[in-house]
Amino acid sequence: MSEIHSFRIEIPQADLDDLQSRLDRTRLADELPADQVAGKVQLGIPVPPGWEYGVPLSYVRPLLDHWRDGFDWRAQEARLNAFPQFTTEIDGQNIHFVHVRSPEPDATPLLLGHGWPSSFVEYLGLVGELTDPRAHGGDPADAHHVVIPSYPGYAFSGPTHDIGWTPTRMAAAFNELMIRLGYDRFGVHGNDGGAIVGPEMARLAPDRVRGLHLNQIFAFPRGEPGEMDGLSEQDVQFIQFGQKFLEHAIHDHSQRAQPQTLAHALADSPYGQLAWSGQLLGDALTPDELLTNVSIYWFTNTAASSARFYFENHHGEQPTGQITVPTGLASFGYDFKPPRKFAERDHADIVQWNEYDRGGHWAAYQVPELLLADIRGFFRGLK
Repeated sequence: MSEIHSFRIEIPQADLDDLQSRLDRTRLADELPADQVAGKVQLGIPVPPGWEYGVPLSYVRPLLDHWRDGFDWRAQEARLNAFPQFTTEIDGQNIHFVHVRSPEPDATPLLLGHGWPSSFVEYLGLVGELTDPRAHGGDPADAHHVVIPSYPGYAFSGPTHDIGWTPTRMAAAFNELMIRLGYDRFGVHGNDGGAIVGPEMARLAPDRVRGLHLNQIFAFPRGEPGEMDGLSEQDVQFIQFGQKFLEHAIHDHSQRAQPQTLAHALADSPYGQLAWSGQLLGDALTPDELLTNVSIYWFTNTAASSARFYFENHHGEQPTGQITVPTGLASFGYDFKPPRKFAERDHADIVQWNEYDRGGHWAAYQVPELLLADIRGFFRGLK
């Protein structure tokens, strides 16, 4: 089946009523007194005071109150439906995506890969300027046809129904999606999970992916002799920070080990889904932006299937060989910064490397103007 179908988000009122009822009946978790927690435990990585044991009530309760009493899903639904959305079936799986064509005939097709627990919503704020820079005072030569897919198992792509949806399999599906849309050559940008799937798109189809732009390059030590030689003190500190973060990151441990176990709680408790998502999205998003993402996971019941990405990525066959597609890195403040030595080990043709002291892991929300300029500069350099 290769048909492409128009799609609109239309959450049944019964689902909204059910969510409201659950929020009204929320039972809050117990926690230690704040004065016993804040600053009393040293974890080796910076965490906000009071977060040493995990997400505190002082963070979740205001968001929960707003979700129950102030958040307007129908308004967000209308905003999302202003973007043309579609579905198609690839490799037995429904794929949901936003597709906005540029008015510029020579625009470069560009697939944008989002992260977890974000969603396709992550990039909607960039669509106007990416597709129609002329209308925003920019250079029409920087225009892109934009495709933003929801990963299999995420959001309106719906749950996956078989095992093996590794980043490589997702990459093959997205390459097929671009071909199905008529794009023989295209660019790829990825953040978070998109910075894992995006490189696999380039590895599978170097003749089709004209450029790979990433917010992170996940290049770590392999335990090989001499690999740490020549690293700067700052490089070593970045490696140590990344290791300590992964030791502390409960989402990574639990979802790659037992994604189904955690999903039983998340599928039944919007309060739990909020706390679980909020730990990663945090203050990078406004309350309405965060709740829009949380609501999408809740309404589509994709807590389990999206978590399986971590399991499949960890336990699946690991790709090998250098990526030869021209690659650009936009590394934002307070995010992973790999030693360039390791990045060049995995990417043979790094043509742009920019580090910023602002922004963070969710740059499309935090510093959209910096991300937009970096994407434009990278693809402009490839023409």
